[in-house]
Amino acid sequence: MVKRTENTEQKIIEAARKVFIKKGFDGARMQEIADEAGINKSLLHYYFRSKDKLFERVFTDAFGSVLETINNVFLISDTLESFIENFVVGYNSVLREKPYMPNFVLHELTRNPERVMKHISSTNFDKKRIVTLIASQDPEYVRPLNPIQIIVDIISLSIFPFVARPLITGLMFDGDTDAFEDFLDQRVQHIIDFVTSAVFIQK
Repeated sequence: MVKRTENTEQKIIEAARKVFIKKGFDGARMQEIADEAGINKSLLHYYFRSKDKLFERVFTDAFGSVLETINNVFLISDTLESFIENFVVGYNSVLREKPYMPNFVLHELTRNPERVMKHISSTNFDKKRIVTLIASQDPEYVRPLNPIQIIVDIISLSIFPFVARPLITGLMFDGDTDAFEDFLDQRVQHIIDFVTSAVFIQK
């Protein structure tokens, strides 16, 4: 019985994600989500009493993994080099697993930025940790830089291909989706090399 309940709940979340991504929060209807999940509307309301509660769950599932990845990177990185590599690898891994996430979160940032900030505030994310990490580096080998710029650089370089997937696939790879996937495979190391060269002074 418990397994059946979990399966139904997960089916609803996956259906809601598809509808929310396609139509946004305002355009989505509970009946449409119920139809997508293959259940009746009454059962949908049994699991999630309102569209807002359902959206909150979908958003948490999507964005929570990003915050968890960032926090884990800080825990396992004891040098700036390892931080850059772990951040790029971890962040891109989440994006490959949930390619819908960037557009979904960006849309919510425009519609309801308070929701995004609430999720960030509910974690133990502390940007001061990267400041401390950079401050511990030998200034002879690290360029003067703003740590926040590094975070934003990595996020931007990682997110854009997923946000602009149709454009890049069509313009750069003539619609070849396999070529785009190969491009994503290569991009992780490219971002690591790009950021590393921007941060460290080559001797």
